Amino acid sequence: MDAAAVIQALGALAQEHRLAAFRLLVQAGEHGLPAGVIAEKLGVVSSSMSFHLAALAHAGLVRQRRQSRLVIYSANYAAMNGVMGYLTENCCGGVPCTDEVCCPAPSAGAASGGAENAA
Repeated sequence: MDAAAVIQALGALAQEHRLAAFRLLVQAGEHGLPAGVIAEKLGVVSSSMSFHLAALAHAGLVRQRRQSRLVIYSANYAAMNGVMGYLTENCCGGVPCTDEVCCPAPSAGAASGGAENAA
């Protein structure tokens, strides 16, 4: 992944509702969720959610597909992993990572299976 694509992805995630939607889609798995369900779960008006989902799709972080009358959104895990790989490709100066240096302890939510550490 190149720097321009990473900047676009991070820019798309730099908004509260888009970040929350992306995290929800990561949790939902490959089957994804309809746009209306995402809006309902996040307490966002459907028209606003459509705008946010379009921004995520434009950045390549989510995919959309039609299923009858519904538009289903799902996380693009390859793009997510590409961003993470770009951010960590030179981690620790080539020295193997250790718990003390770059592998933070999971948050309390992740340890209990919560959504706090989903993305």
